[in-house]
Amino acid sequence: MKKIIAFLSLAIMFLGVSPLMSEAAASTTSTKFVKVGSGTLNVRKTASANAAIVSKLANNTQVTVYSESNGWAKINASSKTGYVSAKYLVSKKVAAPASASYRSKAIAVAKSELGTPYVWGGMSTNGFDCSGLVKYSFGKAGKTLPRTAAEMYTKGTRVSSMSPGDLMFFAPNKAARPTHVSIYIGSGQMIHAATSAGVSYSATNNSYWKPKFIGAKRI
Repeated sequence: MKKIIAFLSLAIMFLGVSPLMSEAAASTTSTKFVKVGSGTLNVRKTASANAAIVSKLANNTQVTVYSESNGWAKINASSKTGYVSAKYLVSKKVAAPASASYRSKAIAVAKSELGTPYVWGGMSTNGFDCSGLVKYSFGKAGKTLPRTAAEMYTKGTRVSSMSPGDLMFFAPNKAARPTHVSIYIGSGQMIHAATSAGVSYSATNNSYWKPKFIGAKRI
């Protein structure tokens, strides 16, 4: 028996593998994150698209990966172990497009106030002036802006090609400080609190506003 054990030990040494090394290799894991454009990632019982679904993972969920083979990864997440398509796993968490989301939300808030009357100095749903509407809308979206159009004009990045959510500024002439601000909503339209119509839409090429336009800022 001793000779057999000695022979096996020599064989292991010859192959360059130790029992401890094998055990360590088997326990190697890595951390990854789910990346799905929409919906959720199915966790299946076995490495097959036809296998039963044991869990569903949302975008950016952290998972522990035990192994990967033939396009499948064996993972554990939230105490559930199973298999997922490896192509939906990435090494770093996917950054959320926060900037786009708060601009979209600000537009939605402003649209919900269509028809609210114009009130000089107004910053509430009882009435808005131009900068009051912009400050209120972006505030509800989680972005704090200064009070006046002139102060807002000192923030953000100047843009020549506008995207929805950019702020448009107007003044009596090109050299003056802005006295009016609106939110560009796309398709050549803006939403603002106008003295004549309250919270309303206007075309950016409107014969009254176009000559007074002095620039746009992306906040």
